[in-house]
Amino acid sequence: MNLEYVTNGLRDRIKGDSGLGATVKFDFGADGVIYVDGTAIPNTVTNENKDAECTIAIKLEDFIAMTTGDLDPTTAFMMGKLKVDGSMGIAMKLQGVLG
Repeated sequence: MNLEYVTNGLRDRIKGDSGLGATVKFDFGADGVIYVDGTAIPNTVTNENKDAECTIAIKLEDFIAMTTGDLDPTTAFMMGKLKVDGSMGIAMKLQGVLG
């Protein structure tokens, strides 16, 4: 799986309104970024590297493991595989979107 595949998968999960009401950036380092604008309806999912209210830094392979249920987000955070910069409240809302 690559960034394009993951981006399209996230677009399919959000489908109009994620309920986030915020902007989120998933930073996969050298693999790129996914930017979710949940402030307008329909929400948009792009690979633009923009500032966001919450940035999640994670390896692409770990993100894929989280979305397939092979890696628990709380465990990933506790192990340092997932780092949150910005609003933790927004990060907590992501479980409903990604779950």
